[in-house]
Amino acid sequence: MADPKGFLTTDREVAKTRPVGERVKDWNEVYVPGSLLPIISKQASRCMDCGIPFCHNGCPLGNLIPEWNDYAYREDWSAASERLHATNNFPEFTGRLCPAPCESACVLGINQPAVTIKNVEVSIIDKAWDKGDVTPQPPERLSGKTVAVIGSGPAGLAAAQQLTRAGHTVAVYERADRIGGLLRYGIPEFKMEKRHINRRIEQMRAEGTKFRTEVEIGRDIDAAKLRKRYDAVVIAAGATASRDLPVAGRDLKGIHFAMEYLPLANKVQEGDLTVAPITAEGKHVVVIGGGDTGADCVGTAHRQGAASVTQLEIMPKPGEERNPGQPWPTFPMLYKVTSAHEEGGERVYSVSTTHFEGDEDGNVKALHLIEVEFKDGKLEQKPGTERTIPADLVTLAMGFTGTDQENGLVAQFGLELDARGNIARDADFATNVPGVYVAGDAGRGQSLIVWAIAEGRSAARGVDRFLTGASALPAPIKPTDRSLTV
Repeated sequence: MADPKGFLTTDREVAKTRPVGERVKDWNEVYVPGSLLPIISKQASRCMDCGIPFCHNGCPLGNLIPEWNDYAYREDWSAASERLHATNNFPEFTGRLCPAPCESACVLGINQPAVTIKNVEVSIIDKAWDKGDVTPQPPERLSGKTVAVIGSGPAGLAAAQQLTRAGHTVAVYERADRIGGLLRYGIPEFKMEKRHINRRIEQMRAEGTKFRTEVEIGRDIDAAKLRKRYDAVVIAAGATASRDLPVAGRDLKGIHFAMEYLPLANKVQEGDLTVAPITAEGKHVVVIGGGDTGADCVGTAHRQGAASVTQLEIMPKPGEERNPGQPWPTFPMLYKVTSAHEEGGERVYSVSTTHFEGDEDGNVKALHLIEVEFKDGKLEQKPGTERTIPADLVTLAMGFTGTDQENGLVAQFGLELDARGNIARDADFATNVPGVYVAGDAGRGQSLIVWAIAEGRSAARGVDRFLTGASALPAPIKPTDRSLTV
């Protein structure tokens, strides 16, 4: 145990963010560089080394949190990095992007603020990169087997790295022009600078993983032909079919899915564009959807110079404390103020969009909404609460409905889908097509980055066993496992 009295003598302290007026003028990460290291050892000392560490249950990766907290407290950064990488291929991604269900399950969180697990995690991995502790781990020998991975998000990259290190020859196919999937083009730069992806890709290249960009399986290469070319295939194409809003006026110009809007802003940061073709500059922006993707749209609109930003959510405003129906150690629905929300804008809860209004040129100019409430388990409109708000740019961030079926990948493979429209798989993450496996949101549905990495690692074990008859690779989850929620 790091410090037997750490949780009694040290208060929770989180990473410091840069002043709002400064950070909205650039696209760098919102945190003050280097602000964590002076405090992180004491924060790690708050870990109680519990007899039953429920943080393990909260995290699908099974991260060895008490162990690397102890090493961080002692400032043994190399040992901490080794323990961190034992369960997580990309802790710099999860340490920045995961909503930390591990912290919700922290035993200390029963009656005190939980340990700052995410902050400790990101401090360890950033220090490991600075010290040169993160190096390529090529396999000692090759198996002679080949694997294609479709999709280069966290699930695909995790599966590819595990299978490469197991000795298989792996090629990752990505339909975008750069590797990273939603990490690259769905996550704004201010949440995670893309240099973190770039150096992981270089590590994977040095280990032997091959990457093929601007190749969409189903359109550019027939899926059935790809299957014949490789000994196994892992589908990690995500759940990229955006949920639409079928109301009057939806076809007006200026209404876009979040994943039409966000990638363009990232392409500006990559240097591909000077100005984003869809921009919030000088516009009244309305974001429909109160989740993380919606918050990403809010922060992006601030940086593009929006005249106003309003975020709409159909559900009631969550409370700031756990309610009795969401007890520890479950992941509670709480009112969350992200860095984007700190930067301004209005958040409106319990409202539903009735229709959009356009101008004479077919551009959206207003959004009509009405308040809603739950009655007898059903969402009902409240008469007399209709109102109109200005809207020059509307982004739809209401989640995703399943994997893309328009590109032909599902049909060409002959894949079976489950009742939710996800690709069906068995206990080994295998689909109904021999040698074809599925990992991440394509099989699970829209989920968190930690679940994507856990799925990639688990699917890799299934593939390895299919190719060689046995596998020593870890499988932290089963396809049927679900988040620790109520």
